[in-house]
Amino acid sequence: MKKIIDYTLSIVYLIYFGMLLAVFHVLQVLAFNLFGRAAQQKVVTILNMLIAWGWYLTGTSIKYTSNPAIPTDRPIVFIANHQSTFDIPGIYWFLRKYNPIFVSKIELAKGIPSISYNLRKSNAALIDRKDGKQAVTEILKLSKFISENNFSAVIFPEGTRSRTGELKPFAVGGISALLKKAPNALVVPVAITGSNRFVPNRGLFPLSSFSKLTWTVLDPIEPKGKTAEEIANLSQAAIQVVLDKS
Repeated sequence: MKKIIDYTLSIVYLIYFGMLLAVFHVLQVLAFNLFGRAAQQKVVTILNMLIAWGWYLTGTSIKYTSNPAIPTDRPIVFIANHQSTFDIPGIYWFLRKYNPIFVSKIELAKGIPSISYNLRKSNAALIDRKDGKQAVTEILKLSKFISENNFSAVIFPEGTRSRTGELKPFAVGGISALLKKAPNALVVPVAITGSNRFVPNRGLFPLSSFSKLTWTVLDPIEPKGKTAEEIANLSQAAIQVVLDKS
């Protein structure tokens, strides 16, 4: 019975999801060309709100927790674990006041309505994981951009999604590059749980209905006086504590 419900609600949600991507692609193009990047980003924020609220169509619950006060007058580097594609809309929506910009693999910058367009227009770091020099150059550009604008960068230092929910080792290079041009940035770990169970397969079908998704913003890490490796280890340990409780 649960499998039938999963298939039925997944079809409903994915039709809704596909329509959102198509409609908001057009809205993004219009906003960017008529009013510029700031307007286009407002459209993206609404898109991600609707993507996240749409999860209720599958009976899925959403919870966001942020105990620490995160400043808005300095750049932020959010370090998150990565379980599925749907980690990203939650971050976009819940952390919207920090203007999050993602470190993303370059393959996603083409072929996906709304998502690819936003990656190209948002100043995201589009990295080729086979070309270390190109990846560092892209991340340094993002680092400089968030420093100049007091925006935030989001990085998934595991590199790839963990479908089991178990943390993979955090790579240090991306974190180091993000902090290089933004020496006044604050590092903030974000623990994501339940996303891997909601999207249990390589694609998006079927989704697992009645899942529980959580985004937990953890205590900030002041990077001054710490190496990138120490920051990665502290972030991983803090996120692991949350995962162990889920």
